[in-house]
Amino acid sequence: MTQAPLPTPALPGSRPIRLLVVDDHNLFRRGLMALLGQDRRFVVVGEAGDAGEALALSHKLRPDLVLLDNHMPGVAGVHIIAGLKEAVPGLRVLMLTVSENEADLAAGLRAGADGYLLKTINTDTLADSIVRVLEGDSVVSPEMMGKLVGLLRATPNQHAALPATAPAPPQPGVPTSPPVPAPLAADDAFHTLSPREREILKLIARGDSNKHIARALEIAETTVKIHVQHILRKLGLSNRVHAAVYATERSIV
Repeated sequence: MTQAPLPTPALPGSRPIRLLVVDDHNLFRRGLMALLGQDRRFVVVGEAGDAGEALALSHKLRPDLVLLDNHMPGVAGVHIIAGLKEAVPGLRVLMLTVSENEADLAAGLRAGADGYLLKTINTDTLADSIVRVLEGDSVVSPEMMGKLVGLLRATPNQHAALPATAPAPPQPGVPTSPPVPAPLAADDAFHTLSPREREILKLIARGDSNKHIARALEIAETTVKIHVQHILRKLGLSNRVHAAVYATERSIV
C-alpha cells in the first residue's frame, strides 16, 4: 500500500462511508485503517481479526462496506459473506487479499462479494474502488480480469454463476491452445454502441475507473457514468465486470 499525499475532501452533501476492516494481520490492518482515515470520504468504524469478530461487529456497528481478507485462521472470509449481508441489509463486501488463485476469486464472487482486489493495489485506487462499489458497481483487480474471463468461458452460459472451483489444469504432455475469441457477429449488440461508447468500453475492460476514463478522454465524470449506463443497457449486461468480460472475449480491448 502507498500513502496518499494529502487528505481527500469529503463528498459534498454526503456523510462519510462507514468501513469495517477485517484482516488477521494486525500491522497491515492498522496501516490500512490509518491510510483510509486520511480520506474524509470514509470513517473506519471498527476492525476485526477473524470471522467471528467480524460478524459480531457488523451486527453492532452497521457499516456500509466491509473490507474483507479471505485467508484467516478458523473460518475463511468467503464463508461469512452471506452472514455479513444478512446481518446488515444493503451491506457491500469488498475482498482485499493476497490470493491470485482463480478458485478463490470464483468462490468470493459466488458468495456475493461486490469486488475482489489484491493487496498490491495503491491507496488511491482502493479508495476509488470503495466509492464505486457503494455506487452499485463491481470491481476486480486488473491482474485478475484474465482469470475471471477464463472462469466464465469454462461455464456453458458465460453470464451464469461462476464455477465453484477453477478449471482442471492441463495434463502433462498434452498440448493446449489459447482460447479463441468469439467472432463479432453482424448482429452483435456491440454494433449499437456509439464510437465514444466503444472507446469507453475498451477502457472499462482495461480496468479503468470512471475518474480515470474521464481524465483520459477529457470529459466530465458524470458524462462517463451516463455512457457506462448506456453501454450496459445496450449490451444487456448487469455491471462493469461483465462488460469487461464481454469486451475481452471479443478481442475488443
